[in-house]
Amino acid sequence: MSSTVPAAADHAVLRTLSPAQPWTWLQRGWRDFRAAPLVGLAHGAALAAFGAALLVLAGDRFWLLAGAFSGFLIVAPVLAVGLYAVSRALERGEPAGFALVLRTWLSWRGAERHDWRLVCFGLLLGLAGTGWVVTSASLITLLAPRPIEAPLDFLHHVVLARDGFLFELWLALGGVLAAPVFASSVITLPLLLERRIGVLAAVLTSWRAVLANPLPLALWAALLMGATLLGLASLLLGLVVVVPVLGHASWHAYRDSVDAAALPLRESARAA
Repeated sequence: MSSTVPAAADHAVLRTLSPAQPWTWLQRGWRDFRAAPLVGLAHGAALAAFGAALLVLAGDRFWLLAGAFSGFLIVAPVLAVGLYAVSRALERGEPAGFALVLRTWLSWRGAERHDWRLVCFGLLLGLAGTGWVVTSASLITLLAPRPIEAPLDFLHHVVLARDGFLFELWLALGGVLAAPVFASSVITLPLLLERRIGVLAAVLTSWRAVLANPLPLALWAALLMGATLLGLASLLLGLVVVVPVLGHASWHAYRDSVDAAALPLRESARAA
């Protein structure tokens, strides 16, 4: 049994994770995907189609494309809320299908008509994505040897440039900015889905979970990024499977990292 450490005023309890636990989450995510494949494929196909639409609309305008994809990748966890609900239902031995996903989304404006927490957190993630694009564009515009106006310009003059370390600096900056976004969100969305807790308290719980288990959750961040890049590199087709597996796995990351039993359930979670 995992050891636990009491958290602060929100009464959540943080569990101590083993370094190899993220691999278990991926296995559980794959298991949940196989248990409800149509729901998972629908989520993955929807995000892949949205990514393809971004390519068509902004493929020749690098910064517009970069901004759209950055926002897309950061807000994608919000769109995976239905997958969290499916994993929760499977965990309870309850039916897990499209009806459950629909009820989950409607619950945010149904029994809890004034529950705007999911919207607020999604907006915060969107602002983080916008901040990264603005910072990235400023860095590249200032230091690139030539104007970057198209994806091929970025490839030739930044990624494949022989002189300087602009690409390495750009990657390092991205890592520095991505780390607090990950720490703020890795636990937050599943916690908001299941429990009545404020957005700030949920974000702080997520940060405490990361600080309590830096190595396992750093590995989890690397697995999330690596799997997502593979999905993108396969002309977006890999996202059809990658998205649901990671979505389901993220639910199990939350369940193993935090014991939120002391917090009140959302009405929709109680009804389920």
